[in-house]
Formats: sequence, C-alpha cells, structure tokens
Amino acid sequence: MTAPEFFTKGWADAVKDALTAGPDEAARASKLQEYWDFFDFLKGMYPASWALGCRDLPTGKGTSYLFVQWGDGKVTDARITGPDEPLEASYVLGMDYQDWKALHDGYDAQRTVMYRKMLLEDGDLLEFFKGIYFFVESLAVIGTVPARYP
Repeated sequence: MTAPEFFTKGWADAVKDALTAGPDEAARASKLQEYWDFFDFLKGMYPASWALGCRDLPTGKGTSYLFVQWGDGKVTDARITGPDEPLEASYVLGMDYQDWKALHDGYDAQRTVMYRKMLLEDGDLLEFFKGIYFFVESLAVIGTVPARYP
C-alpha cells in the first residue's frame, strides 16, 4: 500500500486514526507509566482543536492547515484546510515545510516545539501550554504517519 501524499485528505485520515490510537508501545516504553497516565487523562477530556499549518508547501498555494478536533478521547475531525478558508481552531500553529519533513524523518517532536520550529500563532498561550506534553506526544504520533512528500 502506497503512503498518501503529505497534506492531503488521505494523509489527514491516516493522522486521525493514528492520533486516536495514540503513541505505540515503543514510545510508551520510553517513559514512566505515570507520564502516560497523565497523557491518557488529558486525552480523555481534551476539548480543543488545532490548526497545524504548513508554510512553503511545494504546491505553491500558500499555507495549508491540518485541522484536528478532539472530543471524548479521540479525534472527531481531521481534515486539510486551505489558505483561503477561515481558521476556527482553539490553537493555530505554524511550521515550515522543511521542518514538517524533518519531523517525518525522525526529528524529535519535543525539540520541534522547544526550539520554536512550530510556533503558536493564535490561541491562549497559557491554556495551550497546560497540555503541552499531550500536544508534543500527539505531534510525535503525527510525525510517524507515513506520507509521500513532494
């Protein structure tokens, strides 16, 4: 089976499934159970949505976004929105295409956030960072979703 193209409906569908499943056993083995208990607690009650932007997509259409809506411990909606569509997400974050590619190639999700490769562009900063571990682990999951990059 061929991986879907990056930032397409097929890829967003795969991201939705991967986020709902959560981190795999290898990722879970790398941290204490208490950490994952907290992650699972947040996941079960996380009410927010993300619009994760990709700047400089080779399509030349401007910034596109992966919209992710959480509810009841799973992703209830995941889709790609274009640069001309209104963004109605709790948190809007942006990252350059090359940094998305690096994440897919194994660059650490925590460093992606810590070194400001992905920036919060809109949304309550304090509220966002209350769930930063949940976000970072979710970003790591997104990075493992297979994709064909243009």
